[in-house]
This record gives sequence, C-alpha cells and structure tokens, in this order.
Amino acid sequence: MKIGIVGLPNAGKSTLFNALTEGQAQVGAYAFTTIDQNLGVATVPDSRLDQIVQVIKPDKVTPTSVQFVDIAGLVKGASKGEGLGNKFLSHIREVEAIAHVVRCFTNEQNPDPANPAEDIEVINLELTMADLDMAERRIQKISKEIKSGEKQVKAELAVLEKTKTALEEGKPVRLAGLNDEEEEQLSPLNLLTDKQVIYVANVEESEIGNENNPFLTQVRQIAVKEGSKAIQISAEIEAEISQLSDEEEKAFLDDLGIEESGLSKLIKASYSLLGLITFYTVGPNECRAWTIRAGTTAPEAAGKIHTDMQRGFIKAEVVDWQHLIEDGSWNVAKENAHLRMEGKEYVIADGDVVLFKFNV
Repeated sequence: MKIGIVGLPNAGKSTLFNALTEGQAQVGAYAFTTIDQNLGVATVPDSRLDQIVQVIKPDKVTPTSVQFVDIAGLVKGASKGEGLGNKFLSHIREVEAIAHVVRCFTNEQNPDPANPAEDIEVINLELTMADLDMAERRIQKISKEIKSGEKQVKAELAVLEKTKTALEEGKPVRLAGLNDEEEEQLSPLNLLTDKQVIYVANVEESEIGNENNPFLTQVRQIAVKEGSKAIQISAEIEAEISQLSDEEEKAFLDDLGIEESGLSKLIKASYSLLGLITFYTVGPNECRAWTIRAGTTAPEAAGKIHTDMQRGFIKAEVVDWQHLIEDGSWNVAKENAHLRMEGKEYVIADGDVVLFKFNV
C-alpha cells in the first residue's frame, strides 16, 4: 500500500512523514521545503501478530508495511503549474490513497488563524481542476476515434463525459456514481479525485484527545459529507513517539490519555477505506503478516506469496488467529477441530492463519 501525504505548505506534512517512517524529510517554516517527493516505509502495528509470535516463537517475524510518500506542499494554482504544481500532482497519481494533512493549530511559525475548511477547499479544487484538464484532453483525443464505431470507444467517451460533468460541478470522481465497469475504464487515467482520502487534522499537542476541538469538527464534517475518513493527530507528538521504545511509547500514550498512535489510526483508516485485510502464515522459521483486499480467494492469497503457489494450489489449512492463540499450537488447533480444510472457492477472512498446500 502506498499513501501520499499532501497538504498546504507548513501544515505539518514532513514532520508527520518523518515521525511515521523515521525518515529524513527536510522540515522548515517556509513554502516548498519539500521539493522532491520523499519515500519512507512504516511497519504496520499489529497486536494480533505480536500474540501469534508469542505462541509460535519463530526465528523471524515479518510484519506487513506501508509506503508513505511526502509530496511537496500544494498551493492555489497548482493545477496550472503554480509552485511547481504539475510536478507535485504527478507524484499523487502514483499512490493508492491520500492522507490530506490539515493545519488545525496556530503558532509562531503559522500566526494566521487556522481555517481547515478553506485549506481543504484549496487542495480539493486543485485536484479537481487537474482531473478536469486530463478528462477534457482525453475526450478531445478519443472524439476523433468515435467514427470508427467501436463500442469500447463509445463506452469510454460516455464515462468521460459523465466524469467531466461531475468535476465541473465540483464533485470528486469517487463521488460521481460510477459503477465498477466505468471505474475500470477510467483507471488508466489514474485520476486524483478518484483516490480515497483520509483527512488528518493536525492539532496542537495540548489539544490531542479533545474531541470538541472546533477545527477537528470542521474536518470531520467535511469527511462525512464526502464519505471519507478523518483522524486527529499531533505531528509533534508523533515525532516524540518515534524516538521511543515500544514500552516507552505505551507509557507515554497512557500519560497523555491516548489509546493508540497516529500511525495506528492512519493505518486503520487506510485499511477501512481501501477494503484491506490481513492474513498470516506461521512456522518455526518465520511468522508473517500479509495484506490483501477483502474478497480475495485462497489461491489468489497464495499467489501473493509466490505465483507457483497459486498455479499449483491444492487446498488451504485455515485456523482463526484467536483459536491458534487459545490452543497454543497448530497441532492442538487441529486436535480441537479448529483447523479447517478449504478449497479454491474459499475467501480469506481477516485474521486467518493459513498453510497453503500446492504442487507444481
């Protein structure tokens, strides 16, 4: 999974990126501190995997991970090239979801009063205008091919016209009411407003946990209206957490009255929006977490590990992670009839622990 972190200059994007990934993005109190995109990988916090490891005690543990992309601050006019906007927008096209960091604080470096609704509107307008420009250029190109009478060309043109109308009305593509087939036709364009968005309300450290923060309320109202997600984070707190051990982090969060880190919140919101789940493979050599889309069949999940496993799939031995913890071992789970044999039609469930049988 690849998530792009976007927002207006000085919203706290690079501070958050560094905290999440222990990266080295440059941070500064001026526009365009970030010019080139910064890439970083964060391990997905997974308490289930931690518990499985305590039971199996493998030589190696491999959690799943997320790649974050710190994309330079967008500004008004980015879709027309302002502030190197075209370059920055191209970076967003490469990600699966967008974490939109919104300034919900005022400090010495940012003395102007925070206005989350206005800031969100600026970014969304630029993304919409960039998509509209791309849709219009594509319409212009394939309109010349319509005389060929091919059904595929006519179908694509119809979807593009529908998309253009939505964008002209200020609607993101993800809210244009497209069906799966229409979405598939649009996928090569990689439109920016077709991507799922998590709004990240970046609040002052003293405001973390305050559910009545008026700026947070603004962000949440916008997210609900769009069918998106909104989470509350203090980038400064996340920066402090990134320097702590697991035990120190837990104590620190307890002192602040926070149940989970911002990274955990962002991961959960991303999984929910993108329809992702986790399954596990276990053994004395390695316990590993794997991320797949909900609805993935057992052979397809096997292919996530290796294409040969999907090609030669025979069956899957499956046990729910909680049963594995309760039983204490794979063999005891089998003796207690918690182990199931599943075939090619089985759809992997979140939390399944799986042993694939295959032959090539």
